[in-house]
Amino acid sequence: MCTPKTDKSRDARCKDIPMFDPKTVSDVIAAARKKAVADADTARRAISVLDLTSLNDDDTPEVIEALCKRAQTPEGNTAAVCVYAPFIETSWRALGQSGVKTATVVNFPEGGTNAQRVGDETADCVAKGADEVDLVFPYKAFIGGDAAIAADVVDATRMACGTMTTMKVILESGEFDDLAKVYDAARLAIRHGANFVKTSTGKVPVGATPEAAVAMLTAIRDAKEEDGIDAGFKASGGVKTTDDAALYIAIADHIMGDGWAKPETFRFGASGVLTALLETCGSKPSDAPAATGNY
Repeated sequence: MCTPKTDKSRDARCKDIPMFDPKTVSDVIAAARKKAVADADTARRAISVLDLTSLNDDDTPEVIEALCKRAQTPEGNTAAVCVYAPFIETSWRALGQSGVKTATVVNFPEGGTNAQRVGDETADCVAKGADEVDLVFPYKAFIGGDAAIAADVVDATRMACGTMTTMKVILESGEFDDLAKVYDAARLAIRHGANFVKTSTGKVPVGATPEAAVAMLTAIRDAKEEDGIDAGFKASGGVKTTDDAALYIAIADHIMGDGWAKPETFRFGASGVLTALLETCGSKPSDAPAATGNY
């Protein structure tokens, strides 16, 4: 677990953050495409890092129980299921001793700026039994130049999570107008205690992209090298095929080293992709109904 830092004036100036060069991104993606292999081994690896997600307004306990059943596949269990807060207890009861984590979302999907409210929301989720909390970063405030309030919200969430609950920070990368800002947001989130930085909520038109993945993984690499802080990456929003999964894994391996992408450091947030991954492995999907949504 990393220790949050709270020098907000430094965050606001971003003076200690090196310039990220977006011109290098296409070369990284091209190299990763050459390395990516959408075979059964990759599909099993992708299943092991999947946060199987259902964040729909019409979710019910029965839908979440079915989701938990789907998370336990013939090719191995997913890393987690991700559900709305009212279904946290339903999830962990259904998952039992499977080892699959229960994740939930806070400040979702708007990315508000009331740190006290978000901290209280997070504390409630932790009390209900969430293993992991996915926080929507106050991306509009950050894009508008207010890094301090963004840091306040991350700090409040980190404090409410304590030392045992994993915190993933959703940057909503598709709403940023350039990759350098995505990089800067990731560095701030990691400095203030993010265990993972995540691309998207799945509730805006642009979800995960390879370009955003490169920016965020570069921030993760630099945080490790320059600050000694470990963090992971989560691609969410639009990961639908084994080819998609293979590319993101290859990007992570290219930047962070072969084998880096494992449940402790890398996740996919998705629903429908599980069917594609199982088909690549030659397994039939569960009889349980598939989750829906742009994840």
